Amino acid sequence: MSQLYQLIEYEVTNRVAYITLNRADKRNALNDLMTVELRDAFTAAQLDDHAKVIVLRANGPVFCAGADLEYLKKLQSYSLEENQADSASLAQLFLAIYRSPKLVIAQVEGHAVAGGCGLVTVCDFAFSVPEAQFGYTEVRIGFVPAIVMTFLLRKLGETRGKEMMLSGDLIDADRAERYNLINRIVPPEEIRSYVTEFAQRICRQNSASSLALTKKMIADMPDFPLENGIKFAAKMNAHGRMTEDCQRGIQAFLNKEKISW
Repeated sequence: MSQLYQLIEYEVTNRVAYITLNRADKRNALNDLMTVELRDAFTAAQLDDHAKVIVLRANGPVFCAGADLEYLKKLQSYSLEENQADSASLAQLFLAIYRSPKLVIAQVEGHAVAGGCGLVTVCDFAFSVPEAQFGYTEVRIGFVPAIVMTFLLRKLGETRGKEMMLSGDLIDADRAERYNLINRIVPPEEIRSYVTEFAQRICRQNSASSLALTKKMIADMPDFPLENGIKFAAKMNAHGRMTEDCQRGIQAFLNKEKISW
């Protein structure tokens, strides 16, 4: 199954939706059209019954270089209202990825800078080749890494977040792994097969409803004071017990049967 876009590619194979940035000649830089297409593709993947896991990847040697130069020039003539609407579009994309009920994996085979690093940050898992570099360079051009800040501070904490966002320096894959920005470094010749097998293992072994509920709790839990968080957890635990997947899983466990999701 595939869907046509101008700046990205979308296809579903073996229950995995692959969303591929396809502007290699522009280092897969983001512009308003690519942002809209990415939002549409993630919505399509979330609604697609044939897809259980989503992989975000890119064609060419760069994962994503951030905002497109022509796009940045155009923004200079925008009014405050136009800039707010444009910023909201990117914020909606990041939130759609972060809150996707389906697992999202970033397959990073090149540098991920500024908005490109933002895309990696909001994914659930990120696997990278050793040569990739990561960073938020916005402060070097008088800009602000505003939209990704909420997600980055959650993921790295304030000390690492400040280091990345205030220095504007790029970090290598080794440091990105130490900072928990990415999960694992994989050799270039192995990363595609590694991501495919990881995605397939998730599809086979893990319940879709359990993944969705767990992701929701991870996203919502930091907003609660301790006692409210426990109440929320108890409510979600009870809700999880009532799902068809839980009933199937418990029955299979009691009967000592292997279940395939």
